[in-house]
Amino acid sequence: MPDLPPPLWILFAGILGLLVGSFLNVVILRLPARMDWAWRNEARKLLDDAHDGDAPPPPGLVREPSHCMHCKHRLSAFDNMPLFGWLLLRGRCRYCKARISIQYPLVELASAVASAVVIWHVGVTWAGAAGLIFTWMLIALAGIDLRVQLLPDQLTYPLLWLGLLLSLVPLQVDPVHAILGAVIGYMALWSLYWLFKLATGKEGMGYGDFKLLAALGAWMGPLALLPIALMSALVGLLVSIPLLAIQRRDVMATQIPFGVYLAPAGWIWFVFGPTIWSAYAHMAGLQ
Repeated sequence: MPDLPPPLWILFAGILGLLVGSFLNVVILRLPARMDWAWRNEARKLLDDAHDGDAPPPPGLVREPSHCMHCKHRLSAFDNMPLFGWLLLRGRCRYCKARISIQYPLVELASAVASAVVIWHVGVTWAGAAGLIFTWMLIALAGIDLRVQLLPDQLTYPLLWLGLLLSLVPLQVDPVHAILGAVIGYMALWSLYWLFKLATGKEGMGYGDFKLLAALGAWMGPLALLPIALMSALVGLLVSIPLLAIQRRDVMATQIPFGVYLAPAGWIWFVFGPTIWSAYAHMAGLQ
C-alpha cells in the first residue's frame, strides 16, 4: 500500500464509504423487491398459476441506472452524487419535485463515518479491509430490516461464511472460537424463539436474527455474543417502547425489527469491544 499519512487513509476510507453507501442504498431498496418477485414466480410455477406470469422483474442491483421512485426519470451523474446530490437538490427530485427519502443521505453518511472509524481504529491492515466489508454488510442488513423486517440469506450467509473463513488466517479469532461463536449465536436466539413461542403461541423474532447473531459470533467469537445481545436489547427497548407509546401501539403485539439494533451493536463491539471491556474491567476492579 502507498505510504500515506494515517489521516489521509482515514479520509480515503470515508470517501470510499460514501461511494459504497450509494450502492448500499440500491441494495436496501432493490434486493427485497427482487426477492419478492422471485418468490412470487416460484409460487406461480408450483401452483401452475399463469396469472401475472409475465410481470417484468424489478431493477437489478448493478445494471439498471438509478431513477426517481416517483416519476421514473433517469437520474444524472450530478443528481446521483453521494450525500451532496441530495443536499444540492434540497431533498427533492429535479424533474417532478417529489421528496427524496432521507434514507439516501443517512445511509451514505453512516457508511462514510463508519468506514473512517474502522480504519482509524483498526488501521490500514487486512483486518481493516475485512472490517470495511463487515461494516458495509451490516449497514445493508440493518437498512433492509428497518424497511421490510427481513434479513436476507443473500447477506447473512456470506457474512457468516466470510467470518469463518477469515478465522483461518486468523484476523479476529481462531477457527475454534469462530465455530463456537457461530453455533452458540444461532442456538441462543433459536432457543429464545421457541421458548417464547411455546409460552405465548407467537413468534418473537425471525430466523434472520439467528443467522445474523451466528455471523457476528463467527467474526468475534462466543465471548462477544453476550455484550452484543445486551446492547442490542437495551437500545431496542429504549428506542422502541417510547416510539410505540407515542404511536399508541401495543408493545407485545407489534413486531420490532431486532436486526436494526443487532447490527450496530455488533459493529460497536467489533471496533470498540476491547476498549469497552478494558474500561469495564478497570471500573469493576478486575484490572
